[in-house]
Amino acid sequence: MAIDYSVIGERLKLARKEKHLTQEQLAEKIDVSIAFLSRIERGSSQINLKRLSQICEILDVTEGDILNGVSNKSTKYLDFEFANLLKSCSSEKQKLIYDVAKVIANKN
Repeated sequence: MAIDYSVIGERLKLARKEKHLTQEQLAEKIDVSIAFLSRIERGSSQINLKRLSQICEILDVTEGDILNGVSNKSTKYLDFEFANLLKSCSSEKQKLIYDVAKVIANKN
């Protein structure tokens, strides 16, 4: 399974914004250029584990939050993942996903 750096970047961007930090502020804290941080958030540059760990510490999130979308601090961690998944689907596929989810949710 390939690593999707755009998803990782999206999660980092969301965590940064939740901490009310600008790209400039975070870039300064981790001693990288704003352009490099921007490329990480867009998924056009790869991030190594050392840098990821450094960013996660500053943003007060775990590496699991960023890599897997799993937060042990929230019981609703899938809300964001489902929302993004649905956004990428046509309205027909969204309806199908809804119908399947409804059947599963109502199953005893």
